[in-house]
Amino acid sequence: MDKIQKLAIGSIFVGTVVFVLKYAAYYITGSIALYSDALESIINVVTAVAAFLAVRLSAAPADANHPYGHHKVEYFSAVLEGVLIIVAALAILREAYFGLLSPKVIDAPMHGLAVNAIAGAINAAWSWALMRHGRRLRSPALVADGRHLLTDVVTSAVVIAGLLLVPLTGWTWLDSALAAMVAVNILWSGWSLMKESIGGLMDEALPEATLVRVREIISANAEGALEAHDLRTRHAGRMTFIDFHLVVPGAMSVTEAHDICDRLERALKADVKDALITIHVEPDNKAKHSGIVVL
Repeated sequence: MDKIQKLAIGSIFVGTVVFVLKYAAYYITGSIALYSDALESIINVVTAVAAFLAVRLSAAPADANHPYGHHKVEYFSAVLEGVLIIVAALAILREAYFGLLSPKVIDAPMHGLAVNAIAGAINAAWSWALMRHGRRLRSPALVADGRHLLTDVVTSAVVIAGLLLVPLTGWTWLDSALAAMVAVNILWSGWSLMKESIGGLMDEALPEATLVRVREIISANAEGALEAHDLRTRHAGRMTFIDFHLVVPGAMSVTEAHDICDRLERALKADVKDALITIHVEPDNKAKHSGIVVL
């Protein structure tokens, strides 16, 4: 079991602990805002399970039916998270609506808020760990899980701050209003997550800064070739796919052209982790004079 899978299992455990704490806070107080926070934690557990299954499947080696591997499955996990986040937000809005119609006094608010604050601190630490390791290991599922938890941390902080005002002001409607604010924030988070994951499924190119670096590496390490053109890139989970055409003198031997390709692959893989590179060698009459000029 690799580190990504271990982190995914850790998310299931942390999510369960946080849910128990947040539901306890809701049980103590009867607060709709804390109920909304607890409901989001249920989604955290479900999405953590989905993330674990995704990273486990994405680690499977390429096979006859999936010659490019299973890396994109992590994007499906992130899309599922986005859908579940939106469903949770709609459920919270429903409770907030009925709470505004019939506001009630919150019981033992300080005890409940203290329990909820402990859960929020656990979430904050774990979300930071997930995003840090997810970016380093290039796991969309872990980064998505971390960002989701970070949204939960922010909304929990807002809820706690707002509910502290209820006993001071007597504004019982503030509980439901805070729940509605949490729901709107969760909706935005879910939409952003789905949009980013769909971009991965649609084979978006590498960021422009990375593309510039790739062009520089090709230009600096293709000595003996004439130019490179038709550069294409895409992400698929942890993998980065790079392919381009390399123009060489027509009289160059296959061995010499192959040596240039090997040198380019080594240079690109040293800079772009988990890169799969395909180079199509062409004779000089195929030059377009509009690609990457070899230094």
